[in-house]
Amino acid sequence: MFQFIQLIDGLHMYQEHDTKLPFLGDTRHFTVDVQTGDVVSEGQPSFTYEGSYTTSIKINVSGRRVTISRGNPSKINRLDNLFGYKTVDECVFVYNQILLSLKLPPFTKCTKVWQLTGEDGKRVRTFSNGAVITEIHTTTNKSVGKGNEHDYLRGISTQRLRNSIPHLAPNGCTVQWLSKLGHAALVHSSVYNKANEILLHQLPKIKRHYGETSPEYLQLLKVHNYCLEKGVVRFENKHKARTLKKLNLNFWGLSDYSILDKQQNEFLNIDKKLSVNTMTMQTIAELLKEEGVCKSVQAANATAGYYFMWLQGQKFDFHKTQVQMHRARLRKINIDIAETCDITKHSAIRIKEMREIEIQELVVPDWYALPVQNPHLRLVA
Repeated sequence: MFQFIQLIDGLHMYQEHDTKLPFLGDTRHFTVDVQTGDVVSEGQPSFTYEGSYTTSIKINVSGRRVTISRGNPSKINRLDNLFGYKTVDECVFVYNQILLSLKLPPFTKCTKVWQLTGEDGKRVRTFSNGAVITEIHTTTNKSVGKGNEHDYLRGISTQRLRNSIPHLAPNGCTVQWLSKLGHAALVHSSVYNKANEILLHQLPKIKRHYGETSPEYLQLLKVHNYCLEKGVVRFENKHKARTLKKLNLNFWGLSDYSILDKQQNEFLNIDKKLSVNTMTMQTIAELLKEEGVCKSVQAANATAGYYFMWLQGQKFDFHKTQVQMHRARLRKINIDIAETCDITKHSAIRIKEMREIEIQELVVPDWYALPVQNPHLRLVA
């Protein structure tokens, strides 16, 4: 059993400080009372901190509050984030170096939390004396073997995750799980082809800024080729504010983030029931018998009939007991006739015993530059 490494790929947070904070940049905006002409409040636009290798994070200063959003600490001042930081503390350290370079106070850990009742006497607001985390992205890399990425993603796009429905992108390089309304309010889960992501988003930027023969471009190309060779797919869970609050993970210093390991492992296990193979062709009926789902050939044929009706676009009444029974049988072989059929994901045969996709841990190659604990950060004008 592999111990897949969990990384932090995104971190959004804020903190209220005791004193008013300085302005960043040369622009301010004012709110004026049109009747009196008095300035009611003043503020400043969001500030983009730009690091090396075209990396950046967004910082907003409003009164006494500092907020970092659109932030990926594992990528700041690095060509890529195939491997990054593993703990929240490491990520906050990166942010604090940036804040200090801008003469802003660093994030501090919470030591206490308290609640205040609103003016209506019912609404309660929670405050702390430290930093509050509003979003965490946890990621894990898997190696599925060269050239197997599309088959793997197509396979897992047939699997539901919790109550979310899988959506396979038209290019076959990303699967994401969303609600029936297409939302992801609590946790946004996705799996994507990492080599394709580097090819589309990172390599063009580095080529444009440094040139095609530069050491930077050649190094990133090496990472891309490594992902191709290993068939790297990346699992990502974006834990939103409501989830963190529900799990008591929003107060840095008072939270145990190992809770997120359980959710990540549940996500990683989505491929446990998948089998992608070739050679011996088995019909759905034979598979139902082989797996012990149906005891008789007659029962297996009846259930297989529902599968073929589903392939042809037949709609079912899931309030009927008979439909529920056949759906339950088919779900045991990872087919859900309650979902809209996509013939690109399903086949009337199961492919077995010649070629299997073997899932492996992605090992850090000797030449790869891991992030350091005390990164050298600089502000680019």
